[in-house]
Amino acid sequence: MKILVTALLSAALLAAQPVPAAELSVAGSDTFASILQTHLNKRVTVRLRSGQELTGTVRAVTGQLVHLGALSGREFFDAVIAADAIEALVIRTRD
Repeated sequence: MKILVTALLSAALLAAQPVPAAELSVAGSDTFASILQTHLNKRVTVRLRSGQELTGTVRAVTGQLVHLGALSGREFFDAVIAADAIEALVIRTRD
């Protein structure tokens, strides 16, 4: 019985450990669009030059446009953003 309890506790502790997300890396030729392209179907926060921040799932990226879906705080809305209006990207790297 002690072995079973110890095994269950060990399994629970291992399951509770956070799994590290992929590290963010930037190369010399990267752009906001190329970084967003590598984060398709992942949640990111985009800060625009106006100061507004939009958090959503990257759905599509073209040379000039970024499509964010499932916007936080705006249920049933998506956004299309001009790539040249992006000032910063905030990407979660750990869970």
